Amino acid sequence: MIAPSILSADFANLAAEARAVAGPGVDRADWLHVDVMDAHFVPNLTLGLPVVESLLKATDIPIDCHLMIENPGRWAPPYAEAGAYNVTFHAEATDDPTAVARDIRAAGSKAGLSIKPGTPLDPYLEILRDFDTLLIMSVEPGFGGQKFMPEVLSKARAIRTVIDSEDLRLLVEIDGGINADTIEEAAEAGIDCFVAGSAVYGADDPGAAVAALRDQAAAARATAG
Repeated sequence: MIAPSILSADFANLAAEARAVAGPGVDRADWLHVDVMDAHFVPNLTLGLPVVESLLKATDIPIDCHLMIENPGRWAPPYAEAGAYNVTFHAEATDDPTAVARDIRAAGSKAGLSIKPGTPLDPYLEILRDFDTLLIMSVEPGFGGQKFMPEVLSKARAIRTVIDSEDLRLLVEIDGGINADTIEEAAEAGIDCFVAGSAVYGADDPGAAVAALRDQAAAARATAG
């Protein structure tokens, strides 16, 4: 799955940018990734619920909201209520991630848990059954265009082993520095969904970039077995 990140899109033309990856064939994005930043949990400030609500009216691509915010227990459920398909928040932002996930699901969305590059996976293994998505950050959250951190792929390999051994229904997503040079090693590590910003929206043809990235990931995953 490919989830273009609108963090790298033209914010003055988000509806058109969504249409650029909404083709009927292999150039259609699986999800549209929306980074919500509050300038508190991360130093950057991006957009909030009103923009997401507008995007939901402008595209039928499922919206994948990545909340890099404080107090997700308060702010995450409204994104689900608005119609986002998947709402992900950070493990580091709450003392009770299971409760937040429960409220997101009750509001109608899939629930995702995200961990920063330096956050260990082990403390969260016991609660992953309460989530639909695990988002592994391969850059420090807050800004687009950063360099991919390959050391985080050990988490992807570890969680893939857990998923296979315990029959978990968990989609593993990665965000940060994903492009033609990095997507294959991420796919080989067991990633299911790839967030790509500048690799898609920096291309002359965003839809063609989506198709090319998907082909690369699928081939690498097949080779890895």
